[in-house]
Amino acid sequence: MQNLGLYLSTVLIWGSTWIVITFQLGVVDPILSLAYRFGLGALILFAFCLVMGRLRNKALGTRNHLFIALQGLFLFCLNYWVFYIATGYLASGLVAVMFSTIAVMNIINQAIFFKIRVKLQVVIAAIFGLAGIALVFRPEIETLDLSDNSVIGLALCLLATYLASIGNMFVIRNRRANLPVIETNAYGMAYGAAISFLIAIAADVPVTFDTSFDYIWSLVYLAVLGSAIAFGCYLTLVGRIGADRASYAAVLFPVVALTLSTLFEGYVWSLDAIFGVSLILVGNVLALSPSSLLTGLFRKSALSG
Repeated sequence: MQNLGLYLSTVLIWGSTWIVITFQLGVVDPILSLAYRFGLGALILFAFCLVMGRLRNKALGTRNHLFIALQGLFLFCLNYWVFYIATGYLASGLVAVMFSTIAVMNIINQAIFFKIRVKLQVVIAAIFGLAGIALVFRPEIETLDLSDNSVIGLALCLLATYLASIGNMFVIRNRRANLPVIETNAYGMAYGAAISFLIAIAADVPVTFDTSFDYIWSLVYLAVLGSAIAFGCYLTLVGRIGADRASYAAVLFPVVALTLSTLFEGYVWSLDAIFGVSLILVGNVLALSPSSLLTGLFRKSALSG
């Protein structure tokens, strides 16, 4: 598949998963749904590794398995658990908008954990992002009530996004240790599914399964397309064009998610929401762009002045 096809597949699949998650809510507790989703996703990836002769359990080592388990805990368990709950409070498109702020969170966390210097344009990008979020949620902020569903959903989304960002830090660590990507994700999903199931048992969550058509097709969609295939497309793209350029896909997730939310959830756009989402997108593009972009813009502005 060509790079454009991989890019579009990643954007469309991951951008659509937010609304598909809403079909998982109801009968089955979210933490148990995650155990099913990533358990199935792990089985698919393990099967792929087995067929391709890439299953190298012994080569990973015990210490590396600990970090893979931590990657699974934050990236395939805790963050999605909170996101699933947040989806019960907010339109799925708004959840995706909040998740897009992970670009800035990742850069800040890289500075904290890996001593990578935060650049001026990242600070400016964060200001754009925060201003955009403030506009999108302006009605809730003006009538701030801690019992309001939107405020609860906003707080949960920020928490979930930060947990996902911590998960990405373990991804960076595992990549620096030269761990194979597909195998690492297979084990990570397996660990995430196992931890989710243990949490469900510890919390006395009834072990149930929804046999309805909506639950089953959404589970298969999230496990096969949203987890196994989308990761395959994205990781192939990373290998071809680099992680920095491939990560631009995250900027377009909210566009797809909000479009679907408008069509199927009745989300109504206001001028504040339009302008706010635009600011968030601009902030993310700026955060993910080469540092020379901001310098070039200033130079052009100075020359034109």
